[in-house]
Amino acid sequence: MLIRVLKSKLHMATVTQTDLAYHGSIGIASDLMEAAGLVPYEQVLIGNCATGQRAETYVIQCEPGSGAMQLNGAMARLAQPGDRIIVLAFAFADPQEASTIKPRIAVLDEQNKIVEQWEG
Repeated sequence: MLIRVLKSKLHMATVTQTDLAYHGSIGIASDLMEAAGLVPYEQVLIGNCATGQRAETYVIQCEPGSGAMQLNGAMARLAQPGDRIIVLAFAFADPQEASTIKPRIAVLDEQNKIVEQWEG
């Protein structure tokens, strides 16, 4: 049996842009992706901190250091620029392996700068 466990989290990210006309995804500055252990095209769950709405999409890379957190396509309906979101990625593991997984977590400020970072 496999269980789903948290592997990556960007906490309190600020949406910088939305683009309803784009085909979908969330664009994240590549340095923020690296900090949380996210990879291009990885599935993520996005939660809007103000509304509680959640949706799933995949990650695409944006310019490192840009602070980009862009919701595209249908995801653009989830939040507006300035809204705070949480980006979560999960991994499947057997229960024994799951007990050793230490998620990579980055807490961001209003400009999407890392203010805290840790594993597990």
